[in-house]
Amino acid sequence: MRLLRRPLRHLATLSRSYVSLGPSERPPAVHVLGKEYPTDYMTNVSPTIVSKLPLKLHTQPLHPLSTLRSLIESHFPTYAHLSSFSPVVTPYQNFDLLSFPADHPGRSVTDSYYVNKDLMLRTHTSAHEVEVFSRGETRWLLTADVYRRDEIDASHYPVFHQTEGAKIVTADAAGMQEIEDDNARLEEHLRRSNMVVEDVPHLSPTNPCQPAHDPKHTQLIAKNLKLSLNSLILHLFGGRSAAGESLRVRWIEATFPWTTPSFEVEVFFRGKWLEILGCGVIRQATLDNSNVPDKLGWAFGLGLERIAMVLYSIPDIRLFWSQDPRFLSQFRQGEISTFKPYSKYPACFKDVSFWLPHDISLHDNDFCDLVRDVAGDIVEDVKMVK
Repeated sequence: MRLLRRPLRHLATLSRSYVSLGPSERPPAVHVLGKEYPTDYMTNVSPTIVSKLPLKLHTQPLHPLSTLRSLIESHFPTYAHLSSFSPVVTPYQNFDLLSFPADHPGRSVTDSYYVNKDLMLRTHTSAHEVEVFSRGETRWLLTADVYRRDEIDASHYPVFHQTEGAKIVTADAAGMQEIEDDNARLEEHLRRSNMVVEDVPHLSPTNPCQPAHDPKHTQLIAKNLKLSLNSLILHLFGGRSAAGESLRVRWIEATFPWTTPSFEVEVFFRGKWLEILGCGVIRQATLDNSNVPDKLGWAFGLGLERIAMVLYSIPDIRLFWSQDPRFLSQFRQGEISTFKPYSKYPACFKDVSFWLPHDISLHDNDFCDLVRDVAGDIVEDVKMVK
């Protein structure tokens, strides 16, 4: 599908996205997971998105995302495995408790789905981080569906799944000894592997220690983070490369609102570098908000679809939502297998043009939500032609 947009003065009703409707046109309420919520000027959650909320692909037996989730959980057997949190959260949970700046673009209605000004669909699993730490959990994995407004193509979808992992210890001699012992265990495990790691310093002027933290403690925590995730990557990707080929991993300095120092991790797999996850040392403000100010630790987050597409050779992210038996019957719980394409129909291109009044704006994501509401996932791609 190609989109031709002309800003001419011709009235057209184009989108059912509630944010574009006036108060008299907007439904008074929206139903989400069996509950009724009042709408307002921020409401932009679409019927298609609401229909995805109960599905929880990561819990469906035989599904690739369920298998990948189980593989990750099996690597952290002593961690709490969580997945039952509601996707409806407050902007305060999703942003403010995690030190997102007030002008962060993720807060915009063009980037996130809002039920109303007080409630939204989580954009990441970190929205529950403070809640989980406040419950007393010190080592945990949380897998859930997350929601971000996005374009239409084979690698983007407004619903995807994340696994978040975190570990905290007391910021004292006993806690640091626990970390040192774990580091020694992990180093011995990784020393026996066919794995090449391109590392960066645990701390640097551009990736500094937090003012409230002891640099020696942060060095130990960052090292434990890297060893733990190198071990996970070995668990997921080890033995899946060409015979005799080393598994290559590289660490890159990064910047995230909720961690510092922060890192991204890439894996060289089937001829190219793939971004796998983001991680770092948890900000003290998050720990303070969780009522564990005497703790120190790390957290990571990874997208299940991105890794599953690589491991299973699945070419289109929308296939994960397919109910076609030709897709679902290919997989077995606990097994990584190569996806076998089954569609033999060529692409069919359609041009769509429309006019907009000068006083009405339509964001690209508004149009993509409209396309999804009307045509579902059979539209492979949407491009703007100017």
